[in-house]
Amino acid sequence: MTAGRGSIRRIICATSDSVFVRLSPMRILIAPDKFKGSLKAMEAAEAIRDGFSRVFPDAHYDLSPIADGGEGTAAIFHQSIAGELIETKAHDALGRAIPANYSWFADKKMAVIEMSEASGLWRLLASELNPLQATTYGTGELIAHAIKHGAESILVTLGGSATNDAGIGMASAMGWKFLDATDNEMHVRPNSFSMIHRIVPPAERSSCRITALCDVTNPLLGPNGATYTYGPQKGATPSMLETLEAGITHLADLCRDHLYLDFRDTPGAGATGGLAFGLMTFCNATVEPAFATVSELLDLKAKTLEVDLVITGEGRLDAQSLHGKGPVEVANLARQHHTPVIAFAGEITGSLAAFDACIPITNGALTLEESQGRAAELLRDAAERTARLIKISL
Repeated sequence: MTAGRGSIRRIICATSDSVFVRLSPMRILIAPDKFKGSLKAMEAAEAIRDGFSRVFPDAHYDLSPIADGGEGTAAIFHQSIAGELIETKAHDALGRAIPANYSWFADKKMAVIEMSEASGLWRLLASELNPLQATTYGTGELIAHAIKHGAESILVTLGGSATNDAGIGMASAMGWKFLDATDNEMHVRPNSFSMIHRIVPPAERSSCRITALCDVTNPLLGPNGATYTYGPQKGATPSMLETLEAGITHLADLCRDHLYLDFRDTPGAGATGGLAFGLMTFCNATVEPAFATVSELLDLKAKTLEVDLVITGEGRLDAQSLHGKGPVEVANLARQHHTPVIAFAGEITGSLAAFDACIPITNGALTLEESQGRAAELLRDAAERTARLIKISL
């Protein structure tokens, strides 16, 4: 093998029990999640590639952006399976009319719906956040539209919600009725959950298979449940938290006593303000780890075996990242093959032993707004600096 046949890299890979040298063209798998508020997953992957290619222009780069159930998951499916966007009318978390879309894959008769498309935080101003009023009604509208469009299976990706309604809004949009003590139908919002007296299912229920994809294992209730874990980031004050928890507990009791279904302790039931609980209860849905589905779609397990280096990352890496977050799951796959893993992040806190190296992308004192505005530049430069360090060690 001669230099004339291409750029040959001396790759040194250290494992827990050995150090071995491999002569081959450098192969790099770039599989980041989104940098929330700054970069989509593909944009992050491209920035990392651009930075590395300044140092290793002849390397083979495989860009496989990932998602673990939140915003951007549908885009991952679009990049891997030919589909189309279906646009329809829906309502945001506060009930305002909006245009919204979902992904449709005609040959599979499958829809992929991001709950954040209609019911997400991104649609609200910070001053509008109010989980006592916000509902998932718009998400239910998208599910109902997909079923009418002919969907035989629907993947609902969970994450980025402005809601804490345990899926009641979604159920209402799909024909479920919630009645008060005088059998009057209620326009249900979380601040009125305690007034629900009876639950009436729709006259006809769809046989469409619905799967909720999420990256958390929180139960519905308690200190690790939907309300107390995620309520504050949706604008819930301490008094709101008490009202929300009491209301959802009442709802869970009604579902147990009237529908003979009790998913409150099912891992993941608390995902996205309890929407996972609602999907299981009202739609007979199953809950699956989002990353496992995306990983199978992208064939990540095989890809981590075939490369010399894996690069991942997201906006923030911390202790919560260890509980099913995409970058850590990528690292776990890579470690099965003793493939080294580097992670980039806008912010890194705590010990993250899953990665061989964690690299913050900020360079100097920057405000959050400055960092987000310059995220692509910062990530590209951090990737270049890291690549130069790798080059001098070869």
